[in-house]
Amino acid sequence: MRARTTQKPRPKPTALEKAVAILAIQEQSSARLREKLQQRGYEAEEIDAAIARLEERHYLDDEAACARQYQKLYEETGMSVRQIEQKLLTRGFPSSLVRNSAPEDDDREDRETNAAMQSLRKKFHAPAPRAKMKQFLYRKGFSYGVCDSTVSAFLEENPEFILEENDSYDE
Repeated sequence: MRARTTQKPRPKPTALEKAVAILAIQEQSSARLREKLQQRGYEAEEIDAAIARLEERHYLDDEAACARQYQKLYEETGMSVRQIEQKLLTRGFPSSLVRNSAPEDDDREDRETNAAMQSLRKKFHAPAPRAKMKQFLYRKGFSYGVCDSTVSAFLEENPEFILEENDSYDE
């Protein structure tokens, strides 16, 4: 019979090693990275040293990361600008940085209208009250003007979705 060999437990990686592993999976803000390291039981001094080293080596740059993530969400999703900003805030980026990362776009109103139209097309496949459509868009962070004009355009494009006032939506 073979004798069992006991394996030595691996030592806990340093905060720097763990931070690099986390960043290898997904780009993080320094605040979110700090939070993840704290959750894993690292001491504040070790976390500060790891983050400072990563910033010094340009592996961690909140300004560039925020700008990249903002641009990606702005160009590739149907999210409103308010939704994008809220998402970046929840990812640990400071509000001043999020506001400064907004792309300079002359077509912002058109982009918001297109994003709102995309949201309506995904959500509504049957007649619904105009007010319900507007509320849906407003909750997604679109301005009242964008909500109103987009719902009108959507119903013009899809007249079969117009719910008559006498009709009940609950039927």
